[in-house]
Amino acid sequence: MKVLVFHIGADRYGLPLRQVRRVLPLLELKGIPLAPDSVAGLLNLHGDPMPVIDLSRISGGAPSRQHFDTRIVVADYAAPDGTTHALGLMAERVQGVQEVSAQDLAPSGVQAAPFLGQVAGDAKGMVQLVEVNDLLPAELRARLFPAEAAAG
Repeated sequence: MKVLVFHIGADRYGLPLRQVRRVLPLLELKGIPLAPDSVAGLLNLHGDPMPVIDLSRISGGAPSRQHFDTRIVVADYAAPDGTTHALGLMAERVQGVQEVSAQDLAPSGVQAAPFLGQVAGDAKGMVQLVEVNDLLPAELRARLFPAEAAAG
């Protein structure tokens, strides 16, 4: 499986490429008053507002730093009701695409966060998969996608 590799702090993580629509440079975001810390802001994506989540913040770390290789990854987020939304993910130190063999993936043995999946090792260390569909807690999902919450 191909994954987009990025960092949260010193650790490497991977997003399955099948969930990635595109990778954008770090663009200016509209702030959202009273939004949770993990919400970096709104991005105008071809006339449609798209929420952007800071992957460092949602994982309990400091806000993402604005490195030359910090990117906004536009991912497909499949909500529990089956609807798919565009969700922006601010990711630090995006390194590119890497092949991870399914046979090299193993359970991490630790369930620190519901969105963290299996791990694989290589010459650079370990890379852990991020499960986009498990990224948003119910309360945050309801705030970001209110039409879905009202329908449910």
